[in-house]
Amino acid sequence: MPLYEHVFISRQDLSNTQAEGLVEHFSSILTDNGGTLVESEYWGVKTMAYKINKNRKGHYAFLKTDAPADAVQEMERLMRLHDDVMRVMTIKVDAHEEGPSAQMQKRDERDTRRERRN
Repeated sequence: MPLYEHVFISRQDLSNTQAEGLVEHFSSILTDNGGTLVESEYWGVKTMAYKINKNRKGHYAFLKTDAPADAVQEMERLMRLHDDVMRVMTIKVDAHEEGPSAQMQKRDERDTRRERRN
């Protein structure tokens, strides 16, 4: 099956548990349609470069999936219809990178830099 990476932004007024619940909800839709969720990451609330639907910030989530095209299309369709999801981006990749994404690596590097200062 093809490999995909998805990033979606949800509204800033959701709680962290609600935003993580969206990840679980959309991954269950994917698995119901014959796909599998390889890995998911919740990146937290981040400031956007420009306003989307009058929001300056949003909850970012990242999914790595192994799914047929029909399952991905259905998940994207339901994401676009969901009121809490503002933006969705899906990319087809040849292989998933091992380890955490670039966003999570940056957070880990910041923590080690703080430890060195002390």
